[in-house]
Amino acid sequence: MSVKPTKAMVLAAGLGLRMRPLTDHMPKPLVQVAGRTLLDHVLDKLGNAGVSEAVVNVHYLPDQIIDHVATRTKPRVIISDERDEVLETGGGVVKALPLLGHEPFFHVNADTLWIDGVRPNLARMADAFDPERMDILLLMAPTTSSIGYGGRGDYAMLPDGALRKRKEHQVVPFVYAGVAIMSPAQFADAPAGKFSLTKMFDRANEQERLFGLRLDGVWMHVGTPDAVHAAEEAFLESVA
Repeated sequence: MSVKPTKAMVLAAGLGLRMRPLTDHMPKPLVQVAGRTLLDHVLDKLGNAGVSEAVVNVHYLPDQIIDHVATRTKPRVIISDERDEVLETGGGVVKALPLLGHEPFFHVNADTLWIDGVRPNLARMADAFDPERMDILLLMAPTTSSIGYGGRGDYAMLPDGALRKRKEHQVVPFVYAGVAIMSPAQFADAPAGKFSLTKMFDRANEQERLFGLRLDGVWMHVGTPDAVHAAEEAFLESVA
């Protein structure tokens, strides 16, 4: 049984410290790549995947983001205001849960950027998510073909998509691409206040309910000003 999420949470509250000086006077989600903001790239993909409402959390220079998304209709944007408190990735979701409802939802980092292959990855994820077997489905990018990423990976993936977290000295082939589908029920006993979403990933992993789907296309890690240029070149090549 698969589900087609109609709601999404977009994390846009980060400080963007590594993106300075671009983020001295602008929140990172509004940095432009190939003529569109990072945030619009994400919201466009969500809208095309059938998402009607996206909850966007804000903290750093929030008014710029609020103004920017005010006229969007596909998807309609609801703001989760965190300007008075830093809740981190997990706490941000818990605060937004009343807006997200009871069905599985997309969860996307505002600064993740990818070029789809033959079929959009969000549609592939919606088809692959099985709430009977999974609490969380992560979009996993192969480390070797990703742009702007130089780490050791996050997970190994079994043939059925089950994920195994990288051990301290291990190198694994897949990195989390910043896109997930999550069941809200798993947050029922989540901690109060700020905490990292990694805690929920780890718990789902221990219960063998954390799965991955290999990204079809190219993932770009846009963490620094230099990475913006590399991402733009990849975009230009993809439409050439």
